[in-house]
Amino acid sequence: MNQTKVCIKVPASTANLGPGFDCLGMALDIYAWIEMDFALKTKIILHGEQMLGIPLDKSNLIYKVAQMVFAEAGVSHPELEIAMYSEIPLTRGLGSSASAIIGGMVAANALIGNLLSQDKIFLMATQLEKHPDNVGASLFGGIVVASWDGVRADYIRIAPHERLEVLVAIPEFQLSTELARHALPKEVSMKDAVFNLSHSSLLVAALCSGNLEMIRHAMQDVLHQPYRAALVPGMEMILKEATDHGALGVALSGAGPTLLALVDKTSHEKAGLAEFMQNTLLKEDIKSTMMWLKPEALGVQVLANSVSLAELAAHK
Repeated sequence: MNQTKVCIKVPASTANLGPGFDCLGMALDIYAWIEMDFALKTKIILHGEQMLGIPLDKSNLIYKVAQMVFAEAGVSHPELEIAMYSEIPLTRGLGSSASAIIGGMVAANALIGNLLSQDKIFLMATQLEKHPDNVGASLFGGIVVASWDGVRADYIRIAPHERLEVLVAIPEFQLSTELARHALPKEVSMKDAVFNLSHSSLLVAALCSGNLEMIRHAMQDVLHQPYRAALVPGMEMILKEATDHGALGVALSGAGPTLLALVDKTSHEKAGLAEFMQNTLLKEDIKSTMMWLKPEALGVQVLANSVSLAELAAHK
């Protein structure tokens, strides 16, 4: 049975966590909100300055993924009214496109009475993104370990440790995933492949067992971060020295340019760590916004009551 007007809240995400290239993701407690309803004529409303430049016609990503859901479910709803507000920085490595994809798909599915399963949404979103880490984290919440072979998408969700906190340094410049992908080699050595396999396995074990002290060793990577370091001046030093300033482990968030440190929330070195990361970027003439976040245990939510997106945008 169809319902009218749904409101969706979807978390940001960070991908890779160092060695888990394209297979590890974690939801974070900043969000995008999407409202969707059937309409006589398509209308797209964007709230907030950072949404400027996003298409207001049927080329809009949220509109397009909604139509994918309708087509998969065998229904036709070509005209929609969509409103969106997001506090997730765009093209900064915090899963802004994945949150839009998941939010749009879940909203469209809710409008038609949830004809598609969550696993089907996960598969469709992975097919679109070409990797399952960000979409899996935004959909299911927590920490997601996922695989994608071009046909099948699988995942296991890990509940985040209660002491785990996240510090992100968000540089004041954008970095497209496409550009960051082009920095990577087409082939890697067996030695580097084994290095990352062992470290990503160790990281998953540390996260599952709560062995937080092992994270600093497990988060090392040789597959993508060394090749992307030139795109984010100061990144190399932060990756090398952040654990000396109190981080449990440190990584480039997704394709960057955001840098992410996992931290024990009981640590007395949190202020010093934030100062170190921010000052390291400033030495390279890069201003950054520092944010303390938490892993978000919940994934995308269909809210029982609509929220005022205009009010949300006005108070940020």
